[in-house]
Amino acid sequence: MPRKNSFATCLCSLIALACCGVALRAAPQPLDVMPAPSQVRTGAGRAALADGFVFTLSDPADARLILATGRFQARWNARSGLSHPGNAAPSALQVKVQTTSRAPEYPTGSEDESYELHVSAKGVILSAATDLGALHGLETLLQLPRRDGGSWSLQECDILDRPRFAFRGLLIDVARHWQPADVIRRNVDAMAVVKLNVLHLHLTDDQGFRIESRTHPELQTQGSDGHFYTQAEMADLIRYAALRGIRVVPEFDVPGHTTSWVVSHPELASLPGPYAIERWWGVFNPVLDPTKEATYALLADVLGEMAALFPDRMFHIGGDENNGVQWNANPVIQAFIREHGLHDNPGLHAYFNKRLNAILEKAGKRMVGWDEIANPQLPTDIVIDSWRGTEAIASSTALGFDCLRANGFYIDLCYPAASHYLADPVPDPSKLTQSQLSHILGGEATMWGEWVSPETIDSRIWPRTAAIAERLWSPASVTDVSDMYRRLATVSLRLDEAGALHLRYRDGMLRHLVGANLGFPGSESLRTVVDLLEPVKQYRRGTLQIWSNQLVPLIGLADATLPESDLARHFSEDVEAAVFAGTRADSAALASLRERLKAWNAAAADIDGIADVYPGVREAIVPAAGLRATAAAGIEALDALAAGRTLEPERAKAARAALDGASADSPSAVIVPLVPPVRLLVAAASAQDRRAALAPQAWQDLVRTLALPEKPPTHSKHYN
Repeated sequence: MPRKNSFATCLCSLIALACCGVALRAAPQPLDVMPAPSQVRTGAGRAALADGFVFTLSDPADARLILATGRFQARWNARSGLSHPGNAAPSALQVKVQTTSRAPEYPTGSEDESYELHVSAKGVILSAATDLGALHGLETLLQLPRRDGGSWSLQECDILDRPRFAFRGLLIDVARHWQPADVIRRNVDAMAVVKLNVLHLHLTDDQGFRIESRTHPELQTQGSDGHFYTQAEMADLIRYAALRGIRVVPEFDVPGHTTSWVVSHPELASLPGPYAIERWWGVFNPVLDPTKEATYALLADVLGEMAALFPDRMFHIGGDENNGVQWNANPVIQAFIREHGLHDNPGLHAYFNKRLNAILEKAGKRMVGWDEIANPQLPTDIVIDSWRGTEAIASSTALGFDCLRANGFYIDLCYPAASHYLADPVPDPSKLTQSQLSHILGGEATMWGEWVSPETIDSRIWPRTAAIAERLWSPASVTDVSDMYRRLATVSLRLDEAGALHLRYRDGMLRHLVGANLGFPGSESLRTVVDLLEPVKQYRRGTLQIWSNQLVPLIGLADATLPESDLARHFSEDVEAAVFAGTRADSAALASLRERLKAWNAAAADIDGIADVYPGVREAIVPAAGLRATAAAGIEALDALAAGRTLEPERAKAARAALDGASADSPSAVIVPLVPPVRLLVAAASAQDRRAALAPQAWQDLVRTLALPEKPPTHSKHYN
């Protein structure tokens, strides 16, 4: 029976059982699986896991599944404390893995990734059309165990699952800050946990050429500072990823972002050199000269060589952010545009991309590029990777191009998980035709490398990228932000088990601030303050730390903070509940909020003394002062709310001024994320006398309006 019919038949059976109340019922508590499966039905029973799991494969020769079950056992044993040398205990839970075919050695993106998982007290049956689907089912199974008291068990359930999009990617920029192979491997393992299936490696940019070319070794010799992957290393990484069901798509960004190319080939730049590797961040002038045949000869050599190394059919050529400065300044190039009827720089860019596409087609590759390459003159089998957003996706799909969405998934911007979670690859179904919708292939999280090192990169990718993975895998209807955060906390632990360092990197970063001793008096205060700060958002760090570049170590306060403070987020959620519930806030809730602010104020007060002993902590003095001012304003507002009195206008004005000060930019490049919820408290306290007379929604609208800062923050220009 075809898999489609099997899936539908099983689903109908589950619905019938649920309606009849025979064996299955609604879950007593929701599952902690992330990404959320397509269909779940849970039963009342539980399967004991006292002795762990034992696997039986329908295809015992499938190396991909053999290795996957081995990783499963290792992670489970590490979590549970179980260890079964040799064969598993006879009483271990039986897991039968049934597959009907093997995916190719290197996945193509067209494979059936669906699976069915049936858990009962008798055992587990995992069925999938391909071993790739079975890999996903194993990751789901590994998220199901729960510990009640001292024992582990699985809830009885039936899961029928399939991805919403075939392309679910993570871009890692290794050009700006070099990321060695071990960094890539551990993040590939983490990708598999949340069912991402495409690793997009941004291999070249102004700051580095990061792959060995055997046809033109001068490229990496002169353009990488010695930091590049050998072809043997890359082939090993590609195999490593393929064994986990993950494709590897390379990116060679041309014709702009090519300083590292023209260091060794200044004759191919659009203006004379010499050139040196760029150490700073931004959009730079060097761009390849599309009028020279030697340019295409070099590209044919290098890209042809790389096409043989990377088995995936997709091949990313960047194509973004050519500012046109060199093309405009070169009279030969401008004459070429006129003589060939290209009209302008975009026409020249389209000409360049046609030539490039011919090179890639000859090598059997499908060209992918950023929004800027979308042009009606180009073949529509080219894929547009959209960083510009919904209008760009609508425009490109209207031209007939397949599209990926990166806009909204820029994890380097340090936005909260919720902001990424609510960005959908399909901009607005009501405004797109069915043909346009069919052209949306999926999307990718983008980890641009300006502000990450091998030490910090995991903390910028995880766990927030799990929210993006869910958006790309789960049904479009799965949008509950609160439930996402509930499960994100659990999957963060699963990512840690798989080897991601997002939870373990903190001690190393604190050592950079204070030296090797982390047990000094006041260390807990420092940890608390760091946990209450976040890096600045968007690209503001570049404007605040203009002295920083590729050669400056990323070991400052901003690097020690996480993109999203859980302490601040939970506080904000509790403030919303207290301020907007009923006609008067609950006294116990207000007291809890006050106690937290009091403790955080005390921790922040310790920073000056710690900084006297440890100079690396001096960066924290200004944000700690902002934290203290924020806490003081919040405590005053909470006292007014608790007493049922309105905060006097002059006191409210002073509190808002203090919060504006706490929001001011500082060279430490961090923010105090407690400011917005405390603004709500001050606004509610200042309007307390109007609360009883307003309907709930009117009250909420009033408080939110009063809480707005005087001047919204400004952000610097996008670059990637």
